[in-house]
Amino acid sequence: MNPEPTNAQASPAPTPAPHARHAGLQPGLVAAWLLAAVAITVGVLLWMKVDGMQQQLARQSADAGSKSVEARTLARQAEETVRDTAAKVAVLESRVGDMSAYRAQLEDLVQTVARVRDENLAVELEAALRVAQDQTQLTGSVEPLLAALRTAERRLARSTDPRLAPVARAVGKDLERVKAASIPDTAGLLARIDQLLRQVDDLPLANDVGHAAQDPAPRGDAAEPPESWWGRWWHAFLGEAHELLRVSRVERPEASMLSPEQAFFVRENLKLRLQGARLGLLARQYESARADLAAAQGALGAWFDPASRRTQAAATLLQQIQGLTKAAELPRVQATLAALATAVATTTTAAPAGSK
Repeated sequence: MNPEPTNAQASPAPTPAPHARHAGLQPGLVAAWLLAAVAITVGVLLWMKVDGMQQQLARQSADAGSKSVEARTLARQAEETVRDTAAKVAVLESRVGDMSAYRAQLEDLVQTVARVRDENLAVELEAALRVAQDQTQLTGSVEPLLAALRTAERRLARSTDPRLAPVARAVGKDLERVKAASIPDTAGLLARIDQLLRQVDDLPLANDVGHAAQDPAPRGDAAEPPESWWGRWWHAFLGEAHELLRVSRVERPEASMLSPEQAFFVRENLKLRLQGARLGLLARQYESARADLAAAQGALGAWFDPASRRTQAAATLLQQIQGLTKAAELPRVQATLAALATAVATTTTAAPAGSK
């Protein structure tokens, strides 16, 4: 006889609670969600990186395109430059060819002139002397003119043409005159003008009140101050009174009515005149330089105080400059050129007669 089952054996096994099942599944779901989030994040990052690379590639492509456009532009400009250079080289080559042909023509002409030297001697000498005279005017040196005159003298001495005898005499006279000519010292004149320019701002004007104290003149009635205090006081009072009251004579009333602005322009005008004279000397335009110096002399005497020592020194320096500028005139050979023109005219009129 079988025993009856016990309550423990007969009772079914207990089922797990719902919260226990959820507790067993939650870590897996969390890990899955985490993996999904990581995958999404990685995907987003990869997409952003790919997008950034695409943008960088697009920028690099745009830069490369712009650089290629610039390169094509530069290449086109280089081609145009090469074409222009080639055209200029062609033009220069043609000019060189023309110059070579012109030089060959000149050599032929020189040879022809050498063959007919006695007939064309007057023409050659006239041209050489005119060129030498122009060089003397441009360079300020008489050496080109002296060399041309000596050459003309030698060639005329070898000539037997009696029509050139007046030319030989004129050449001798001009040669002596050019040798005795005084060459202007342009550097010295410019240095004196610069010295005068530096003194313009310190020159007292005719209406300048304070210049009497700056350039005091010795007075003959000046006596030793007395020893007593009241005598010294009276002597000082008289000195101050003499300084307060000053009587002077103004030749031009407008000089005493200059305002400070007008005085500034008077000084600047004087400087401009001196600068014009300086430029005239540099350009060897002695007439223009003399005119500017004369205008500066007039302005110095009209608007500045003639009793001031500075004004007198400036006027003396300006007179010296004017005196040196008057002698600054380069010699000319007009007598020789006139004699050569007469000889050329005589040769021209004698040639048809000889041909007949």
